[in-house]
Amino acid sequence: MKKIVVAVTGASGSIYARRLFTHLQRLEDIEVGVVLSRNAADVWRHELGSEPHIPFPTYDRRDYNAPFASGSARYGHMLIMPCSMGTLGRIANGISDDLITRAADVMLKERRQLICCIRDTPLNLIHLDNMRTLSRAGAIMLPAIPSFYSRPATIEEVVDTVVLRALDLMGLDAGGYRWGSGG
Repeated sequence: MKKIVVAVTGASGSIYARRLFTHLQRLEDIEVGVVLSRNAADVWRHELGSEPHIPFPTYDRRDYNAPFASGSARYGHMLIMPCSMGTLGRIANGISDDLITRAADVMLKERRQLICCIRDTPLNLIHLDNMRTLSRAGAIMLPAIPSFYSRPATIEEVVDTVVLRALDLMGLDAGGYRWGSGG
């Protein structure tokens, strides 16, 4: 069973998290724990016009008793989707001031998978330096930049080009377009 932490920050792109949860619900043999940043629910309501629906156990951002706040719980993957530059910067500089940054720190120190689905644009030198720092520490930077090989026809299909890539990186096959598969 794969144990996955999903963090949703206040960066624009709540639709990525919503689609991620839709795909994760269809998968078997996974355990998912979720944490939202202080602003994530507000951004979700603004962008999607609804309250966040999280179909997995959700932990308060101040709950350091959450299982994934410790390496001994053996969560193997953490995906921050979307990942704000503020969150990225705190992680890159070792500031564990909430459950998201603490869990990310655990992933890095335990040499487990941390994927940051960054959403901001344009990027300044501080953003790039923070991404470089985290990449050197073992994290994967997955910008929320969709691909168009599959000829997506809806916003959900565009979003899925990023979400399904994230799932692939964690070794989870949720289907979707494969290069060279014909169509």
